[in-house]
Amino acid sequence: MKRRTAVAVSVALLLIFGLVPFVPAAAPAASTIDSGSAIVQLSGAPLATSPKTRPAKAHKIDFANAAVKAERVALKAVREDFRRWLKANAPKARITSEMDIAVHAVGVELNGTTLATLRTAPMVRYAELQGIFRSAAHDDPDLSLIHANEAWSAVGGAANAGAGVKVAVIDSGIDATHPCFDDTGYAPQTQLGDTSLTNNKVIVAKVFHNNAKKFGFDASAVDSHGTHVAGTIACNAHTPAVINGVDIPYDPSGVAPHALLGNYNVFPGDTGSARSEDILDAMDEAYEDGFDVANMSLGGARNDGGGAFLLDNAIDNLDLANMVVAVAAGNEGPGYFTVHYPGAAPRALTAGASTVGHSIINLVTVDGTNYEAVVGDFGTITSDLTAPLAVVPDADSIYPHKLSLACDPPFEGLPAGADLTGKIALLGRGDCDFTVKVRNAQIAGAVGVIMVNRVPGEAPFVMSHNGLEAKPTIPAVMVSLEDGAIIDDHDGDSSTIHALGVYVTKPEDTNLMAGFSSWGPTHGDLLIKPDVVAPGADIISSFPRHHCDPLPPEGCWSFLGGTSMATPHLAGTAAVVRGAHPDWTAAQVRSAVVNTAQQGLLRHPETGAVTDDAQIVGAGLVDVADSVGATGALDPVSTSFGNVSSGSGGSRSSSVVITNISSATNTFTVSVTDTSNDGVQFGTNGGTVTLAPGASATFKVTAVATKRAADGHKQATLRVAVGGTEVAHAMLYVLVGEGERAPGRHMLPPPKA
Repeated sequence: MKRRTAVAVSVALLLIFGLVPFVPAAAPAASTIDSGSAIVQLSGAPLATSPKTRPAKAHKIDFANAAVKAERVALKAVREDFRRWLKANAPKARITSEMDIAVHAVGVELNGTTLATLRTAPMVRYAELQGIFRSAAHDDPDLSLIHANEAWSAVGGAANAGAGVKVAVIDSGIDATHPCFDDTGYAPQTQLGDTSLTNNKVIVAKVFHNNAKKFGFDASAVDSHGTHVAGTIACNAHTPAVINGVDIPYDPSGVAPHALLGNYNVFPGDTGSARSEDILDAMDEAYEDGFDVANMSLGGARNDGGGAFLLDNAIDNLDLANMVVAVAAGNEGPGYFTVHYPGAAPRALTAGASTVGHSIINLVTVDGTNYEAVVGDFGTITSDLTAPLAVVPDADSIYPHKLSLACDPPFEGLPAGADLTGKIALLGRGDCDFTVKVRNAQIAGAVGVIMVNRVPGEAPFVMSHNGLEAKPTIPAVMVSLEDGAIIDDHDGDSSTIHALGVYVTKPEDTNLMAGFSSWGPTHGDLLIKPDVVAPGADIISSFPRHHCDPLPPEGCWSFLGGTSMATPHLAGTAAVVRGAHPDWTAAQVRSAVVNTAQQGLLRHPETGAVTDDAQIVGAGLVDVADSVGATGALDPVSTSFGNVSSGSGGSRSSSVVITNISSATNTFTVSVTDTSNDGVQFGTNGGTVTLAPGASATFKVTAVATKRAADGHKQATLRVAVGGTEVAHAMLYVLVGEGERAPGRHMLPPPKA
């Protein structure tokens, strides 16, 4: 089982429409809809997709072009017409923001106006309420798992990995003073926004909140999430780290250590959430500021009418306009149909999260033997605490540890007249909260507590203060049930709770799908999501300086976990690929990242067995080196045939385009691996095709379900080889029967009236 650390371990929440950053939490946070504001799509195609302005292949929109300027004027005229319409027909409504790149839309504060009223305006194509989203945490162990070092070698070293590529971090800000973002040696850059918060590495600092002035919000990194994400993307190579006094034995690096970063703060101050327009505004500005990749470690639960349609479309349109957008899948797993939005967008580069087998643990020593422990949120351990061990038994306990629970009333199992004065008490988990247990031990005279877990095989975890009463001042740590069974034989022996943690590696805990990582398929359209997996549990990265007191010379660092922490691994990978291949389109970069992933490594979060279930692991674990060396790009990166009736069966077909993105002519062989006997047969007419550099070919893939095929999720793998060596693979999927399918199609807006 995974060892939890005493340092901060949080869950990254996806905040999309009312989005939040993604970090796993004790209980899933529900996405909400802002019933007081709307996103209104207006007539006129956005710049990203308009035939007049959409960029040529592998290029971006030229905002200095006369045609682009003219189209922006024309779109603005539509918005002005809508503003006049509001004044005449809905005078209480107020436009709060405008966007014309990814979507042509405005944010509207309703002030009692209904969506039905807005939809009657002649220039309105679609209107929906806004959603609330939240943030969905060299020799780095996580970088080794995804072969980042090999990718750096392929591009000429860490100094070239992502060099010149701009990555927008749409999150909670970046602390540019962190050593990760030291700009020594970087060329002078044009800096935008609040330049007191930028340097030549973090080149933009902007805030997005329609009440920013009212509340005094700026782009400062108050929350830790965005700085942590940014460090995973592009922390300078080999930056020393110390966490809670523990020297990390490797020097962390970002996936693309020489990329440039942009701070697009949609979670300013202590807001913790963002509305649809905040995120759309940030996406548009990042694109217009010239950024190549966007990281959106945020999301929210499916909320039809809460901005999902436009946010998904904005991501798709920016991909078409040559910006790669990496998005977290969400932290609502395990379970099918739990993927969040906008990670459900078809052209999003959607990240699932896997584990990294390392942590910082504290130790307790009993009678000369060390045991792993996790420090609770009670008294601070400033120096090693040594005292006799007092085992407090309870033979009648229903829990296997058979120890006192120390709950009120009374203090169970404590012999009459006895006390724990000057001793470290061994107690058991169960029934009442940890604050009560530790408080009772302190009242009885204990100087410390060792708490024994009650669940076999479960790792110890951080015991939290209940926040309802004064916090106990004695230290308390938790050990596993198995270790507790040994420790309880040492009543009266010397015991020590050690102050300083120890960095440990646990190879057996590596490449397990994180239990919180959301699964596909997407609601309604049944797409395969996540697209690909990256390390996302127990990730070490940078924290803003004010989160450490005192601040070490190495800066502030911590562990975080969540699909928020997996997403920047993908954004960093995209930056390395784009830096190596500036002529590749965003779709080709996305395919290079997804379709070269490592298979046969990731394990099921519940069984521990290796799984290739595409709705859990996508195409597999990302491989940065193979992404850089990709030969063929596939579009789409995976194929869903939707739903087939289990009673009548049926066949489905779809097209896949393969493009030779190498510099040499190659002969590609296309085949389907379908080894399961599950009532569905997948196939292709692909065969063999020879393509010159840049040339493409289209082939068909099919799924045929027999009558009365068993309900369930069915899949196969499309494989592409050159000279007998696989160069790409994509997952194929169909749902037979209704299964767990939820109704509705999030990509289809409701009728206008």
